Amino acid sequence: MGKITLLVSREEMLHQAHNILQEKKYKIQSMKVIDTASAVTEARRSISEGASIIIARGLQASLIKQYTDIPVVEIVLTAQEMALLVTRAKQIVKKPRPMIAVVGFHNMFCDMSYFDELYGIVLQTFYVRQGTELEGAVEEAVKQGADLIIGGDLAVSKATKAGVPSLFLSMTEDSLRQAFAMAERMDYAVSVEKKTAAQIETLLDYSYNGVIRLDGAGTITAVNPMMEDMMGKNWQELKGSDIRDAAPQIKEEELKRVLEKGEEYSLFLEWGRGSVFAVMAPVLYEERVDGAIITCHKMKKKLALSAKKGGSENSLPPLVRFEDMLQESKAMQECVHLARLYALSKQPVVLMGEPGTERRMMAEAIHNSSSRENGPFLDVPCAGLTGEEQRVMIFGERGAVLQVNGGSLLIQDAQELTPDNQYRLYQLIRFRVCHGTDIASLRRVDVRVMVTLEKTPCILMEEGRLRQDLGYLLSGLEVTVPPLRERTEDLQRKLEDAVRESCEHYSRYHVLTAGAKRMLLEYSWRGNLFQIESFCDRLILTAKKRSIDELAVGKLLKELYPKIADKEYGEEEKEPYGGNLEAMRIADVLKKYGGNREKAAKELGISKATLWRHRKKYGIE
Repeated sequence: MGKITLLVSREEMLHQAHNILQEKKYKIQSMKVIDTASAVTEARRSISEGASIIIARGLQASLIKQYTDIPVVEIVLTAQEMALLVTRAKQIVKKPRPMIAVVGFHNMFCDMSYFDELYGIVLQTFYVRQGTELEGAVEEAVKQGADLIIGGDLAVSKATKAGVPSLFLSMTEDSLRQAFAMAERMDYAVSVEKKTAAQIETLLDYSYNGVIRLDGAGTITAVNPMMEDMMGKNWQELKGSDIRDAAPQIKEEELKRVLEKGEEYSLFLEWGRGSVFAVMAPVLYEERVDGAIITCHKMKKKLALSAKKGGSENSLPPLVRFEDMLQESKAMQECVHLARLYALSKQPVVLMGEPGTERRMMAEAIHNSSSRENGPFLDVPCAGLTGEEQRVMIFGERGAVLQVNGGSLLIQDAQELTPDNQYRLYQLIRFRVCHGTDIASLRRVDVRVMVTLEKTPCILMEEGRLRQDLGYLLSGLEVTVPPLRERTEDLQRKLEDAVRESCEHYSRYHVLTAGAKRMLLEYSWRGNLFQIESFCDRLILTAKKRSIDELAVGKLLKELYPKIADKEYGEEEKEPYGGNLEAMRIADVLKKYGGNREKAAKELGISKATLWRHRKKYGIE
């Protein structure tokens, strides 16, 4: 417990305090009579002697609060004490309805709203905020015709000089008892808070994770030593800075989800040469968000293996990171967020999406954000190859698996692997071994596998195109890259960039009319990034006018893709559910079980309620 000190202006108050302490209910360690002029000096002396809480009254309390940081409990006159003073005042004035003026600091008095009616007086209050205002308040009370003035030493002295009767704000032991009780409650609360703070500080100082505390505006209020090490900055540099500046990778929308909506959010960050997995959790107080705690776990990096251990000149260093990808749309932001989390795992990742989407870029970014960042990365195709060619290219003596030992391997169109090679892939993922020339020859390897598939592993297994052992092994970390037509913001940005880059490359200057831009945005772009890049290149090369309108755009679209009609031509052969892989999978499973929702939900690994929401969302009959 702390030390409670009582500072009062009169000896009689000190005697009252001694009487109360005889009851042994309260523990007041120090008591002293002081004058107002030395109130701040005496308070500072008490603090240096170990005082943690000071009890004082009126002007003295106000001065101590203003010029020190110590908690102050103010002595407030009780209603009973004020009633005694008013009764004595009526006896002195001897008028039927006297005007009684109360002069002093508001913090000295109880609520006296109904004193006029209860005691048959006219009560006027003259509250001040500073000691220098007391003399003026007394003069105003005299001017308004006060019959008697109640106040402290200065008010009584001024009233006497003005020839107006006065009463000193004397008190009984009640107000002191209340102040003592309040001081002890405050001392207990401060003690508990200090103890809790000390425990938290110890926990943070010795935590193996980095921790940042934020206030409700996103300002850093505290960091622990581990976090200082991760960020490469000390506490003095970070104190008071905005988390948006300290960690630019945290987007405004993500921060709002935590600080405004009270949601937890996890993400992957890069600080200096370190990679960290961060969890932002809101601090909730009485059902409102009062800041946040960011906990960061440092990821270990694997060193790149030498050529003797499996490194290869053919495995080029991956350059793409998540920040390099178009992600202005919410759909892509969610996709990237999921991929960032998958980068922390050692399990295989399945990447799905239409041709031309950022599947390979996503794989490269996952590798670059993983513990294998310094290891090799390689991607190999499967489509159009014979089983033997697949075996040699992926699992052979100079195959991709041995070349990227210690790194990551992306197998494109893995559903095209022959059953034998699918089994080899299963063995590679499950047991980290590579079959050489035949099934009997094994080599121990350390490779993170990622694959691209045209459909989900579950659907491919049902179609008999994917072995069940491999299918179930892959059906965990799935990422579907949404097509550009479902990402309006990204599509617009890609079109603008592609047109600008083509103009710069060919030293031309062309602009698109509003109609041309609208037509490009409304086109489906089944080839996504690749189709847009080649189309814009052709558009700029063949443009005959500086301004390119919708007629020129429409003509080139029909010329290049005559059999792939689009919305504006009314000839589009639409894919079921807009080509959405999740919707198609749900529809296929429902069809398999003849519309039985319970069996379908069980196979899909979701509840019947979730299945119902998905059916409603995608319009699945």
